[in-house]
Amino acid sequence: MNDVTQDPRKFLSDLFQVAVKVADPMQVVPAHLPDRPKGRLVVIGAGKASARMAEAVEAHYGPCEGLVITRYGYARPCQGIEIVEAAHPVPDKAGEAATLRVLNLVSELGQDDLVLALMSGGGSALLCAPAKGVSLDDKKAINQALLASGAPIGEMNVVRKHLSRVKGGQLAAACHPAHLLTLVISDVPGDDPSQIASGPTVGDTSSPVDALNILSRHNIAMSPALRNSLAQASSVVSPGDVRLSGAETRIIAAPSQSLSAAAKVAEASGCEVRMLGDAIEGEARDLGRDQARAALALYETGGLDQPVLLLSGGECTVTRRGCGVGGPNAEFALSAALTLEGHPNIHVLACDTDGVDGAAEVAGAFADGETLTLARQLKIDPDRALSNNDAHTFFDAIGGQIVTGPTLTNVNDFRAILVVP
Repeated sequence: MNDVTQDPRKFLSDLFQVAVKVADPMQVVPAHLPDRPKGRLVVIGAGKASARMAEAVEAHYGPCEGLVITRYGYARPCQGIEIVEAAHPVPDKAGEAATLRVLNLVSELGQDDLVLALMSGGGSALLCAPAKGVSLDDKKAINQALLASGAPIGEMNVVRKHLSRVKGGQLAAACHPAHLLTLVISDVPGDDPSQIASGPTVGDTSSPVDALNILSRHNIAMSPALRNSLAQASSVVSPGDVRLSGAETRIIAAPSQSLSAAAKVAEASGCEVRMLGDAIEGEARDLGRDQARAALALYETGGLDQPVLLLSGGECTVTRRGCGVGGPNAEFALSAALTLEGHPNIHVLACDTDGVDGAAEVAGAFADGETLTLARQLKIDPDRALSNNDAHTFFDAIGGQIVTGPTLTNVNDFRAILVVP
């Protein structure tokens, strides 16, 4: 109990680390690895956790053949599997070249061979093979526009699938007739495998018309090449396609598991835990305001005889209005701080479990009753920071950032609000 009330920042940061540790690929991968096949075992993958997943695979099997693409700075030492680093959240030439090599690697496999695909969040940008007639620059431009639009991840992935040669089940089709086992660490609300890394090994039912409607709804301009590509017949693979008959997908880590692990530790520390949901989506500033209001209402009703912890996960989004340096978790925390107006008994932590909030090398932020006081002492305007999407700059100036470095996993947002009696 003392840790909870005497150092709320440490307490919430420790809970975040518990959530991350539970999703560590070294902990969750081994139980899902089958016996070696009669033929070749080829390991492929993409995502922020994929290199750590590959490391876990080789810890089990020994040196393996394969190629995995991860974010710059997220590589891990492997004996046989090649690890290629590329750009995220906007793809680059390194990712494109590595993706073409992955397609080539699986192109001549037989029925006795096994492809082990290691997928996690971030794979949409890292596994990049533009559709015919679409350039890498086209893909980069549309990715940047989608990220700034505030579109939910599911809508972004629909567009990405129909501008790709690998997403939406196309990678699975390329592996046929080999058996394919995909191990997935989920970073999307609802844990839908077709949405994680844009579902490269999972069948899809969306259409190019769906992609066009999404771009229109968010007022995103398209180059002639993109418009022409989306006017063509769909290249994504339907769930009933015979080429997917030998494909199996398993979710091996998910946000709900990480939140549950943190909840158990909090309860053992004397907290009452109220789970708000593991699949919450929405505008970061709106969610921060609404959850802070819920915490205020809880406090103001009185009668609390123990600390109460509000936990939630999912994926916040940010509609870019300004030109600052921010991320959805930091923006959530800043909006919550403004709503709490210096309340001394409510503490907020919001972080991304991959250690990267938005495009910044920062996991997220902590806010409490001192946040606005410190900012105003430093003559920093929190309202202006929020309106300019500049939450990372704001929290950097007042010492509120949570910096972890690469966590080597990714089960999306971790948000915790502690209400102390």
